[in-house]
Amino acid sequence: MLSIERSSICSEGLTLRKVDDFSVFQEFECGDDDLNDFIRNDAEAHGDHLLAETYSLHLEDQQDTPVAFISFCNDAVPIKNRVKNRIFPAGKRYHNYPAVKIARLGVHAEFHNQNLGSHMLNMSKEFFLFENRTGCRFMTVDAYKRPEVISFYQKNDFAFLSNTDENQETRTMYFDLKRMHQ
Repeated sequence: MLSIERSSICSEGLTLRKVDDFSVFQEFECGDDDLNDFIRNDAEAHGDHLLAETYSLHLEDQQDTPVAFISFCNDAVPIKNRVKNRIFPAGKRYHNYPAVKIARLGVHAEFHNQNLGSHMLNMSKEFFLFENRTGCRFMTVDAYKRPEVISFYQKNDFAFLSNTDENQETRTMYFDLKRMHQ
């Protein structure tokens, strides 16, 4: 059963909640040095400076130990006129559309390949649709350009925003939250 509160969401024995004590991540190991460094040393400061908010994922029987984390920040998605005309009705065609960006996402190495990342993404999508607080049409991510990362986001229905970043270290991908809000 899905349960959503202001700063947390529970579903299928998992709880995603806003981090209030970053010390629980000092031993966190997701297998990626950049993500480990972010959660151990930078995430709290990002929150303090109003740049990102971090949420931790917990198993029902392990509420003190996070098994994954996700950080969010605000974003905007530019959409070309030909696409805008097809998707948005007259009077709702803007230069940019509101989005929430996945700034970082990491799953503890012990829990890789158990679909926790996908569950966390689905919970996040629901979280931003529930009592939509600011208007948020899209979820975006600058995905590392590694086959397993791109595949993960594609499996979770994210698509490439454009082809202009094909030669970059990351690819901007998006998910249209409206698809879940029909």
